[in-house]
Amino acid sequence: MEKTLNRIHPVSDPEATYFLQVSWEKNLSTGFGLLLSDCQCAWTGTVSEADISREAADIEMDREKYVAELRKALIAREESAGKYNFVIS
Repeated sequence: MEKTLNRIHPVSDPEATYFLQVSWEKNLSTGFGLLLSDCQCAWTGTVSEADISREAADIEMDREKYVAELRKALIAREESAGKYNFVIS
């Protein structure tokens, strides 16, 4: 299993610091787990392969392109720094 951990500052509360861990088996396209923490509380969730396909279809984006965008937003922080914003609600 592979994992990444990134520090994020959501646009909804720029002074706050959260940590986002993403874990996956083979690649993001088969689904992944999320853990979000503000160092006081933690929230977990999973995104299935079916969820990914449904989201890509909902926004009318090619599935592979959608997975590539997920990778950039959730994992490849250095190459996409400043390109993606997070809103915590």
